[in-house]
Amino acid sequence: MRIGPIETDVPVVLAPMAGITNTAFRRLCREYGGGLFVSEMITARALVERNETTMRLIQHHPSETTRSIQLYGVDPKTMGAATRILVDEDHADHIDMNFGCPVPKVTRKGGGAALPWKTTLFEQILKETVAAAGDVPVTIKMRMGIDDDHLTYLDAARIAADLGVAAIGLHARTAAQHYSGNAHWDAIRTLKAEIKGLPILGNGDIWSGADAKRMVEETGCDGVIVGRGCLGRPWLFADLEAAFGKDVETIMPNLGFVADAFRRHAELLVEFLEDENHGCRDIRKHVAWYFKGYAVGGETRAALALVGSLKEMDAILAELDRDAPYPGADAEGQRGRAGTPKRPSLPDGWLNSREILGSHMKELVDTESSHSGG
Repeated sequence: MRIGPIETDVPVVLAPMAGITNTAFRRLCREYGGGLFVSEMITARALVERNETTMRLIQHHPSETTRSIQLYGVDPKTMGAATRILVDEDHADHIDMNFGCPVPKVTRKGGGAALPWKTTLFEQILKETVAAAGDVPVTIKMRMGIDDDHLTYLDAARIAADLGVAAIGLHARTAAQHYSGNAHWDAIRTLKAEIKGLPILGNGDIWSGADAKRMVEETGCDGVIVGRGCLGRPWLFADLEAAFGKDVETIMPNLGFVADAFRRHAELLVEFLEDENHGCRDIRKHVAWYFKGYAVGGETRAALALVGSLKEMDAILAELDRDAPYPGADAEGQRGRAGTPKRPSLPDGWLNSREILGSHMKELVDTESSHSGG
C-alpha cells in the first residue's frame, strides 16, 4: 500500500484511539506485524499552545520509522499552524485529519463527524493543512455522515481529492450509529468507485485477518483501518499479515502467550510514561480485552485491574495456568463498547445550511479537547 511517498508491506493502518494508541501500544503492535501505526488524536490548539501532555504524545520511539500523527481541529488557521509545527520541527512523516468523532460533546458543537456537513469550512481546513504540510502526505478519516438522511462522505471525498490529500479513510457508519450495528461496507465500495486514483481505506467491523481480506475483496478498497479489533490483541497484526499473503503464522495464543503480551504492554507503558505506578494504572483498562474468553477468575481479573507495580503484576500472572489453550470463538469478535444508535447532538440550526454561521464557529472552537478518533 502506498500513501504519497510512504509504502507499507501490508495494506493495514492502526486506527487512532484516544488513550490507547500511544507510543507503547504502537510499538507493541509493530512487534507482531507491519502496517501504518497512527497516534491517538492530537488537538491543533493544544499543539499550537505547546501543551505539555500534547508535546509528549507527539513523540515517537526511534523504532517508529514512519511517524504518523492524527490531528483534530476546527479552525483553518490553527490547523495550518499546528501542521507547520509538526513538519518544520520534524515530528511527522504522515498527518491524518480527524472528521469521524461521534462523541456527543463534540458533535453537539459541530465538530468531528458533524463538521463535513459545513462544506466551505471543511474545504478551508483541508486547504490550510495540505498547504502547510508541503511534501508530508495528508490523509483524512471520516464517517458516512451525521445520519442516514444527512450523508456527507461523497461530497467530502470529492473536495479532499481535489485539494490533494494522499488517501481517504472511511468508517462505514454514521455518527448516529456511534459504534453500534453493522458497518455499511457498501459505502466503502461506492466511495472507491467514485474516487479514482486515490487510495481508499475501509474501517469498521474488522475483528480478524479474514474480515480484512473480505472487506478488500467485497469493496475494492486499497487497505483497511483496524481499531477496536486489536484491543487486547496486538497480535492481530500477525493475522492481518497472513491474510494478505505474507509467510506468517496466524497466532492462536494460549494463556501464557496472552499474559506475556499483557506484561510487555505494561512494561512499554512504564517506559513511555516514565513512571511505574502511572504505567500500571494505564494498563488496567486493557485487562478485560486481553483476557476475553480465557478461564481467568474474577478475583484475578480484579487484582490485575488494581495492580500498582510490575512486581505485583508478575506475582498475579504467575498464578495463571500458562498452558490453558486458546478458547477459540470466545476470545474473538467485538471488543470495546458498541453502544446503541442515538440521535446525534448538534448545534441549533446546524442542518439548516451547509454554510458555517458565526455563532456556530464559536461553538466549534470549544470542541478542541481529546476525544475518540471515531
